[in-house]
Amino acid sequence: MSLAVRVIPCLDVAAGRVVKGVNFQNLRDAGDPVELARAYGEQGADELTFLDVTATVDDRSTMYDVVQATAEQVFIPLTVGGGIRSTEDVARLQGHGADKVGVNSAAIARPALIAEIADRFGAQVLVLSLDVKRSPRTASGFVVTTHGGRTETELDALEWAERAIGLGAGELLVNSIDADGTKAGFDLELVRLMREVSSVPVIASGGAGRAADFPPAIEAGADAVLAASVFHNGEVTIAEVKEALRAGGSIVR
Repeated sequence: MSLAVRVIPCLDVAAGRVVKGVNFQNLRDAGDPVELARAYGEQGADELTFLDVTATVDDRSTMYDVVQATAEQVFIPLTVGGGIRSTEDVARLQGHGADKVGVNSAAIARPALIAEIADRFGAQVLVLSLDVKRSPRTASGFVVTTHGGRTETELDALEWAERAIGLGAGELLVNSIDADGTKAGFDLELVRLMREVSSVPVIASGGAGRAADFPPAIEAGADAVLAASVFHNGEVTIAEVKEALRAGGSIVR
């Protein structure tokens, strides 16, 4: 596990606005990404994740202008995901201020993309984004989904994570579709299982509802915790999360 636990707000962006739903459905407006990015940077976020949640569904590239405007507001690492299909996409995003990139659907369609990005830019630049659902169809009980959770694949989530790490993924962003937006807490079983198979940092995502939900995710094996709506709505502050983590024995920045 990395020395200091990271707290990462996530900006799920569609049509230039931050959106949030439950189980990736019924998306509603949650604010301006540039304003939120600035606020989170000031509040002490360790990193920021920007996900263009409709880029793959709409079969288009990430919104570079919004990424650049967001990057100009923060002085912490920025991960951008959504619609990345080639190393040229990565190069262009880095030119617009991204420090790391998240890949999901395109890597599933063509796993060689992971190796291509890692070889050209280094594994530290590459975050494998996993949108995971519980399913009786796989050995682990968890299946990988694509297109914002809309489409189930045949991939066992744990097997895919291991394969992607072997290809060069430097970090796993593990999002529970079942827990997403429910505010009932992280899927700790999923986090635990991912920790067991992962040799790279694991980011837990999906389900945070209060500050007390974050320490159990770290205890389950996450190196970082990511949340969206609880931060956007002001229900929990980054400072409160860090205090809860500190009280639970974690080192925080």
